[in-house]
Amino acid sequence: MSKESQYNTIPSKKFTFIEVCAGAGGLSSGLIKSGFIPLLLNDNNKDCCETLKQNHGDINIICSAMEKLDLTEYIGKVDVLTGGIPCQSWSQSGLRKGLDDPRGELMLKFVDMLHIIKPKIFMIENVKGLITHNSGESIKKIIALLNKENLYNIEYKLLNASEYNVPQKRERVFIVGTLKDKNLIFTFPEKLEKKVVLKDVLYNVPISPCAKYNEEKIRLFKYIPQGGCWVNLPEDKQKSYLRNSYYSGGGKRGILYRLSMENPSLTLLCTPSQKQTERCHPIEDRPLSIREYARIQTFDDTYTFNGSISSQYKQIGNAVPVELARHVGNSLFQSLSI
Repeated sequence: MSKESQYNTIPSKKFTFIEVCAGAGGLSSGLIKSGFIPLLLNDNNKDCCETLKQNHGDINIICSAMEKLDLTEYIGKVDVLTGGIPCQSWSQSGLRKGLDDPRGELMLKFVDMLHIIKPKIFMIENVKGLITHNSGESIKKIIALLNKENLYNIEYKLLNASEYNVPQKRERVFIVGTLKDKNLIFTFPEKLEKKVVLKDVLYNVPISPCAKYNEEKIRLFKYIPQGGCWVNLPEDKQKSYLRNSYYSGGGKRGILYRLSMENPSLTLLCTPSQKQTERCHPIEDRPLSIREYARIQTFDDTYTFNGSISSQYKQIGNAVPVELARHVGNSLFQSLSI
């Protein structure tokens, strides 16, 4: 879909949003598709900002640290304030320092902005680990901070993108608050019965840059069927490739893992070929290409990404899947329309 045609689907009612920590624009693209009009998009990564400009060039895009934003001119003008606050401090695979990590402090900056502009709805997207961090105390603390003036009804839910037209198993937490004095009722989108799998999207994909495997890994992947991994190798090759970790126990099923056309992808990561968390193409002996990454994240083929190949993989891997964002956006739009 072209930049111009994105706005042709906007309903007669018009609602606005501001997004901070917008990244490559997966969330904003989904909200636009569901009918929202962006007032401002913000990120502090130059490549992300250029990507946003390439695809949303007629929108106010501010490339700066979130804490430097002055949103006072938007008081009373914003229907939805949203953001994918950086998730590294909450990640299940990271250090999980939460609010003690400088990146966790960005959540506090978001709270400050929220209580300055007082949008009708706010929404935060974050990783699954936020729910269980510090035995659930962190999310309770965050919700208390978000509602320090008792203005919002707040709820949260863990959504799996594979249940919303996305060919990928990707779980994310969405925290949504609605202004109490507006009497808004928000309902998270219903799961879809039919799931999209890789064979539904990995066809006629435009040619694009693609990371490469070394010769050893290419030879090994020839032994591995769709949905298989290192356990499908002959034992001598298992020991040779895994070395000491072969004897360490545990499943390690992410090593030399090949995706299956009959299933959604595992969660796409910031790099396409990591030894412990492999995502090999289902049929070919290579990583997924840039455009295949984008297809799985449900970006339109016309959506372009700026920067080096590694930067493009990272932008796409960090994004909210567009279709997931659209379904949540539809629910937000409906809440404001009643």
